[in-house]
Amino acid sequence: MGTARRAVAWLALLAGVLTGCDVSPRAADVTVSGHGSSGAAESAGTVGAAGSACALPVTFDVAVGWKAEAVDGLAAAASGGPDGDLAQSLPRQGPVTLVCEIDAKPAGAIGFLRVSTGKPGSGDARAVLKAFVAAEEDTGRVRYRTFTAGALAGVRVDYVHTGELLGESKKESALAVVTSHGPVVLHLGGLDSAEHDEMLPAFELAQDTLRTR
Repeated sequence: MGTARRAVAWLALLAGVLTGCDVSPRAADVTVSGHGSSGAAESAGTVGAAGSACALPVTFDVAVGWKAEAVDGLAAAASGGPDGDLAQSLPRQGPVTLVCEIDAKPAGAIGFLRVSTGKPGSGDARAVLKAFVAAEEDTGRVRYRTFTAGALAGVRVDYVHTGELLGESKKESALAVVTSHGPVVLHLGGLDSAEHDEMLPAFELAQDTLRTR
């Protein structure tokens, strides 16, 4: 999302808690098939439909306690509508633009499930996801896998990101699907790898329940 935004996010999230994890050298990208679920999260409802906290080209279930909030400019950018000046100013990573944040803090974790969308013709799911990860920089142990959810076929990536601010590495996950309105990327990021592991069931709940509108 950009160096400045990541730095601010780290400062806000640390809050006096520093937990390190091993820094590993970058490995070649690996593609596998399967889901690899780490457990189940209880659903508190669906986001993505018109009238929900975030109107998106897809819908998916949100875990209990997580709070969804649309990013300013969502109406102009999220569902294939014309781009406006405000939408152009939203955080962008690779071929997609941030439109929705689902906060884990009300559920007791420190992190977000962020939803970004792009224009039709941005590429297939794997190409979109590779561009998304490449834009983050300082990534390693990148592992891609395919998945299906309902009628959707998508690609998921699990990797380690080394932060520019403190040089700490942490696990992150993202997935991409392509709809008639363009690609959709869901990204799970947290304070550290322990927070990531705690939040992963909520990410996988979203993955399993993804549907096009």
